[in-house]
Amino acid sequence: MEFSFSRRYIGPVKMVVVDMAGTVADYGSRAPAGAFVELFKRNGVNVSDAQARAPMGMEKQDHIRTMTQVPDIAAKWRESHNGKDCTEADVETLYKQFIPLQVGALPNYCDLIPGVLEAMAEFRGRGIKIAATTGYNTEMKTVVLGAMKDQGFVPNTAVCASDVPTGRPAPWMIYECMRRLEVYPAQAVVKIGDTIPDIDAALNAGVWSIGVTRTGNMLGLSLEEDEALDGADRKIRLEKACAAMAKAGSHYVTEGIDHCPRIVDLIDAMLAQGARP
Repeated sequence: MEFSFSRRYIGPVKMVVVDMAGTVADYGSRAPAGAFVELFKRNGVNVSDAQARAPMGMEKQDHIRTMTQVPDIAAKWRESHNGKDCTEADVETLYKQFIPLQVGALPNYCDLIPGVLEAMAEFRGRGIKIAATTGYNTEMKTVVLGAMKDQGFVPNTAVCASDVPTGRPAPWMIYECMRRLEVYPAQAVVKIGDTIPDIDAALNAGVWSIGVTRTGNMLGLSLEEDEALDGADRKIRLEKACAAMAKAGSHYVTEGIDHCPRIVDLIDAMLAQGARP
């Protein structure tokens, strides 16, 4: 005789895990994108904003490594380095150069995104814990957390790529947040982020994923640039971003974190019926 047992969580969401740049601060995720462009320029390679943004969400050394493997960038590297390919030693050197570039730029890109404080207040009012994750290292994380604290945003915990064995798309940062705040099961956790690696990490962790399109890396525009867009142009860009995040597997996609409390309502309703991510 065969038996099967299915255990289901039917309680509410207990924790939201938010990305930093592009999700709660730095509208358009401009700090890291600009730093990557400048880094490669200083090493004789011109890269586009789109190329700098493509791996966004990854740990920053992994991000650099991924960029150097893009055929166009690899060819430009060989042209400016006597026909030699970019090596792992070169990647390590680039990362060492990147750290002061990024740390120096961060103070100019730490403004909270409109609606963040209101959304966080809603979550806290429901007893939902708030964790933050980032592809930045410890020094960069400290700068951003300090600036956000001055503006009223203080998560219950914050985990960066340096705190775990491997950054996104691995699930370790999410699991570390769960461990620190003693939150389980995974079904009770929602990951909110503005990059494809955010979605990948959520799916790998077995938690709910909400993709954010307008305020982060998918559009890559400052608040002023976004507001200056023609309405039809913005609509086309947002539809393209939404399609990309949906294709990546995000359970929900929205324009900004201000919409996320309503989505958590939907997730709560689904959980009560025994649904899983």
